[in-house]
Amino acid sequence: MAHNVIAEAKRCLNCKKPLCRTGCPINTPIPQMIQMFLNGEIKEAGKMVFENNPLSVVCSIVCNHGNQCQGHCVRGIKGEPVEISTIENFVSSRYLDTLELEKAPSNGIKVAVVGAGPAGITISIKMALLGYDVTVFESKSKIGGVLRFGIPEFRLPKSIVDKYEVIMRKLGIKIKPNITIGKAFGVEELFRDGFKAIAIGTGVTWPIALNIKGETLGHVHYGIHYLESPESYQLGDSMVVIGAGNVAMDVARTALRKGVKDVKITVRSNQYSASKEEAEYAEIEGAQFVYNKAPVEITDEGVVFAETYTDEDGKLIFTDKTELMKCDTVMICISQRPSKLILSDTYGLEVNERGLAKISENGETSRPGLFASGDVVRGAKTVVEAAETSKRVVEAMDKYLKSLPKED
Repeated sequence: MAHNVIAEAKRCLNCKKPLCRTGCPINTPIPQMIQMFLNGEIKEAGKMVFENNPLSVVCSIVCNHGNQCQGHCVRGIKGEPVEISTIENFVSSRYLDTLELEKAPSNGIKVAVVGAGPAGITISIKMALLGYDVTVFESKSKIGGVLRFGIPEFRLPKSIVDKYEVIMRKLGIKIKPNITIGKAFGVEELFRDGFKAIAIGTGVTWPIALNIKGETLGHVHYGIHYLESPESYQLGDSMVVIGAGNVAMDVARTALRKGVKDVKITVRSNQYSASKEEAEYAEIEGAQFVYNKAPVEITDEGVVFAETYTDEDGKLIFTDKTELMKCDTVMICISQRPSKLILSDTYGLEVNERGLAKISENGETSRPGLFASGDVVRGAKTVVEAAETSKRVVEAMDKYLKSLPKED
């Protein structure tokens, strides 16, 4: 492993205009990281990358590198790109194992972070490092959000997520598990109790329904729920997955590992929306892709699909030809939306037509002192995009809090 990392690092051309960095949504200083690694400055490289993105080790594993950093590597034009993810993972993992963070002196200002997924973790760590008194409110029993409850263990070990809870507690961050803002109390009570700024990072945890006949039947489930606790489900021998994004791939691969023999991933058009790498893994592990099939009804026997095709203008056309695809279990994985508990019940908070929080480019909502980041403002996106938005939110929160009148 170590030899592979070194060999890959030596392949880096240290470009003056690093396209790899341009392709990274959070602008990771990739060439500098690689050169510092080769110079034996591993701890310093890890510190630099962590400061840019506290979730760097997670992103080194779950990012779509082929479309981002590695997909922009100059070496990839005529050959294989540098495996940047491998180098970042080595550097970031090593740094987390020996992490020593220096936080600013406490300023006594209370900040609330709602949700402990990628956005909440990033915001809470960065705000704590700036000296703020941070409390995180998490609806689940443990932190992580999609990192723990949405990405399978075989893709992202839970031990990595556990390290972030250790980091957060070392920084003095208070974590309140099993608390859903909007039930016992809401944003108004947080402001009442002295929190000067609140960041919402609750993600998109509610599945979007197909709204077709048969969706409430007993053998029909939602992928996002299945990934939370696969052991709770009895799926039988065959399963039809409706949807073809990364969640669908994770569901299919998990089900195959749990003993389902026949897994079909159905695609409305002629192209899946998941990353190429994740789709290839799903296929090589045994999932079958069935294209140009749109569900119109679910029965006790399976799913009735209409055949589709894409016309010259790229529009999806439904035909009158239908077929029943028999299966024991139907798994719906078409997308997610945010919980309405906090967004719709918070005074002065505007949402868009999709139910997502409206924010400025810096994460400021329509309510002073209330900020939002991650999937709750962008829909179901990636971990690195949530981290990038959260960096800007931290800067805006810090600026806002410093602009408040000093209290006696």
